[in-house]
Amino acid sequence: MHGVLLLDKPLGLSSNDALQKVKWLYRAEKAGHTGTLDPLATGLLPLCFGAATKFSQLSLEADKSYRAALKLGATTSTGDAEGDVLREREVGVTREQIVAACASFVGPIAQVPPMHSALKHEGRALYDYARAGVEVERAPREVTIHAIDIVEWQRDTLILDVRCSKGTYIRTLAEDIGEALGCGAHLSALRRTASGALRVADSHTLESLAALDEAGRDALVLPADTLLSGCPEVRLDDNDAGRFLSGLRRRLNASDAPCVRVYGPASKAPPDGSERRAFLGSGHIQASELIPTRLLSPLEVQGLLDAPART
Repeated sequence: MHGVLLLDKPLGLSSNDALQKVKWLYRAEKAGHTGTLDPLATGLLPLCFGAATKFSQLSLEADKSYRAALKLGATTSTGDAEGDVLREREVGVTREQIVAACASFVGPIAQVPPMHSALKHEGRALYDYARAGVEVERAPREVTIHAIDIVEWQRDTLILDVRCSKGTYIRTLAEDIGEALGCGAHLSALRRTASGALRVADSHTLESLAALDEAGRDALVLPADTLLSGCPEVRLDDNDAGRFLSGLRRRLNASDAPCVRVYGPASKAPPDGSERRAFLGSGHIQASELIPTRLLSPLEVQGLLDAPART
């Protein structure tokens, strides 16, 4: 099986545990997820099967969108609701102050990764050190906050929609906004709503997947090129398609592009007989040359063509 499943990860389950449950439902041999969500976070978790795993990095690199709930007036040892309360302060802020505080974090910012994170230090995750009571010095990392929108504010509860670059720690952003407001804050809930062009509205829960028969579940798996839906399309004829799959560069009359999705000529695809183009892989265009980036094998290309058409 080759393709992408959009999973709505439930609360309390790690990304890997969710992946294993889906692998079992689909009896899939090769699968992976495209970006970890903490157990206390819910929402969009794209899962890749078979040939689609070759393009998972594109989803990892994509901008993300989140709905975050902040609890104002209390900081915790982990920056979220799982930690011990370290300090409590009065919440006496105005909406204008909240707007100004959020606006101050829009754009390129430097974040210090939290100790309770999966970031590695000398081969071990930071959360391992944190659990042992060891503080590790972390260098700030530059991320970009594209937008912060206030969804709701009621006394000590602030709901925000955040659109940001990869690698952004929303719990760190919540703590920083709390400090900017002078009352402190921690992340009380988090839901990923988008990853690149993929949306949580199109995702499926573990319960809904388990309730379907095999054909019903298979019908929910999107084509492998879904992960490249935001990239321009390049179509090649038979000769150029074969050369591209061999790793050779091709001359094109096209503008430079950091990522393109590449297809061969149209063909009839069994078992439904529909006409579709063979997805060959990804590339980039530089100085009028199409340069292969990630290629499918001929067997993988045929496997995608043989799969039932999905939308």
